[in-house]
Amino acid sequence: MSSSPFLKSVEDFMLVQRYSRRTISTYLYWIKYFILYSGKRHPAQLHDEDIIRFLTFLAIERNVSGGTQALALNAIVFLKTKFLGQTVGDLSGFSPSRKPRKLPVVLTNKEVAALLGQLTGVHYLMAAMLYGSGLRRIELVRLRVQDVDFDYRQIRVINGKGGKHRLVTLAEQLLPMLSQQVEQVENHLRQDLMCAGYAGVWLPDALARKYPNAPFESGWHYLFPASRLSIDPASKLLRRHHYDESNLNKLIRKAARDAGLRKQVSCHTLRHSFATHLLQSGVDIRTVQQQLGHADVKTTEIYTHVLKQGAQGVRSPLSTLQD
Repeated sequence: MSSSPFLKSVEDFMLVQRYSRRTISTYLYWIKYFILYSGKRHPAQLHDEDIIRFLTFLAIERNVSGGTQALALNAIVFLKTKFLGQTVGDLSGFSPSRKPRKLPVVLTNKEVAALLGQLTGVHYLMAAMLYGSGLRRIELVRLRVQDVDFDYRQIRVINGKGGKHRLVTLAEQLLPMLSQQVEQVENHLRQDLMCAGYAGVWLPDALARKYPNAPFESGWHYLFPASRLSIDPASKLLRRHHYDESNLNKLIRKAARDAGLRKQVSCHTLRHSFATHLLQSGVDIRTVQQQLGHADVKTTEIYTHVLKQGAQGVRSPLSTLQD
């Protein structure tokens, strides 16, 4: 089904609706899986019981996590309601996933320093911002130049997870490197403006209509731009996209290996470490919740598991033998 006209039409529909490429790829994966599981029947012919059966299969046979099961559900509901224009009834009959949620991997201060010590230049800056501001990987690469507030030492995260906006802290030590990065963006822009057919940076449709010159202004350009121009798959226009988020994760993993860290490290590990280290330093959990952009403080509470020495602050009885 890799060349399925139906899936291509779903992809085109999502591009027009300005869904991110990552969301489109994820939704197409689960839509395709749902169709294959249902014997390649057209989704318009599938009903609520088919959706329930598929979600139960994911939990029982595939043993997926609750988050993965919810993602599959979102993709199918999008397909039925947004793309096909059908209604979806009560889906509460499926078996929810029982797979426990993973505890976050957290680095110590020394481990973070060792990891960052393996990076230089813009790669160091990106990793330092992941840790120093608690940003998600996609939030970092989507930052625009104007999202950095040098005066107030903060970063504006626009349309983060769940479409929410928030302000996060910015380490003062990074300001000189950020100034250099802004200069690099402006240099790119001057070169791009000399290229025939350059259409400026991508903006949401409403902003592009309201501010027609904005795509050619440096403030709207990505803080961490791609190394070369490319064709926007939605508009077919020549633009400079942001840095590839998958490459960022590869950089972090390599830096962790080079630093000799034995933990499973990803970009999100730096965000986990940011939250845990703030709590360890005495910052109240509500403030950490706001910094991370969590809708529910219960999501933030998972970081309290490492606040005390030993799991849940329990001292091993073996240690008392040495007293």
